[in-house]
Amino acid sequence: MARWPGPGGSYPEGPGAEVRNLTQLFQLIALGRTTVITPESAVTDLRRDLAAVPVLDAPPVTTVIAWPSQSRLRAVADLIRVATRL
Repeated sequence: MARWPGPGGSYPEGPGAEVRNLTQLFQLIALGRTTVITPESAVTDLRRDLAAVPVLDAPPVTTVIAWPSQSRLRAVADLIRVATRL
């Protein structure tokens, strides 16, 4: 599995490839150097040279969105509005 940098910019220990963005991740997948587990909804944006294989025995996942109660940002309000429609 690919490793992403933490808040300080360093990578966690492990054997996986170090990646910084989705372009790099997809290139490494195409080269057979790494894999990724991603939500089914991301398959629609998958490059044509990559394939998605469903993980049928994976447990369902609940996504939770949290934000500060005092937030008045329009972007946050828009995100919550869209997310509650899904």
